[in-house]
Amino acid sequence: MTSLEVKLFGVRFENPLILASGINDKMPEQWIRAHEEGAGGVVTKSIGIEQRRGYDNPTIVELPYGLINAMGLPNPGWKGFLEMVKGYEFDFPLIVSIFGGTPEEFAFLAEKLSDVADAFELNLSCPHAKGYGMEIGQRPENVYEVVKAVKDATDKPVIAKLTPNTDDITRLGLAAERAGADAVSAINTLKAIAIDIYARKPILSNRVGGYSGPGIKPVSLRAVYDLARVLDIPVIGIGGITTWQDAVEFLLAGASALQIGTATSLRGWKVFREISKGIRAYLEEEDFSSVREVVGLALE
Repeated sequence: MTSLEVKLFGVRFENPLILASGINDKMPEQWIRAHEEGAGGVVTKSIGIEQRRGYDNPTIVELPYGLINAMGLPNPGWKGFLEMVKGYEFDFPLIVSIFGGTPEEFAFLAEKLSDVADAFELNLSCPHAKGYGMEIGQRPENVYEVVKAVKDATDKPVIAKLTPNTDDITRLGLAAERAGADAVSAINTLKAIAIDIYARKPILSNRVGGYSGPGIKPVSLRAVYDLARVLDIPVIGIGGITTWQDAVEFLLAGASALQIGTATSLRGWKVFREISKGIRAYLEEEDFSSVREVVGLALE
């Protein structure tokens, strides 16, 4: 049987498909559903120090080739998160996404949540939350400081989630690697806007949001390819992965694992099972015994 199993930073995943942090991962029931449908692991909604209500509706605009969302980082805060997961035992890797306004805030959250996380993903790249994410993550020195602070605060693996809203994403990846990151994930959403031509104003209540889905795939694929060429740590591909062919492209471009988010809204939870089945069939047809054998072949 062809193996889809991958091992990242010492953590075993049944397959390379991971539920991305985004709009369908707020509750443990959603994480469990994703795993039941074939996800090898999950990333939680980003958790901050204080509870956040998020932005008023509308927060999502559906386009022909994806979504623009500006949720405003709604979350229960770290204390509420611990209450939410109390009593659950997950039989899959749980990657906790965290965000903050300073390296100290990121480190504080990592320390408080280390008992429930198999790894942390640092949201350094949210394009619509003022004071958080992208504003921190566009500068390599900031990426370095945040990653270093979190690595000093926890012994759990640390993934730096990188913004595409920069002139050279490899500078951000190299900064994360120098600071001790165990992996990077790329990319977060692209800064975007949609306008109602009859109301003659932006549709989203926050005006600006993050664009995700099939339309950004060539951009995210290029980012993964560029990062995989210069980094020694694993790259996790995100952005527009909707079919098994998309997934194989990212693997060939150097992604060691893949995150899927918007496709769960566009195609339903079954997307994990469908993509896993397609990857396995491709590997068998091409005479590969493991998914690990195809990672980075397009870099050669």
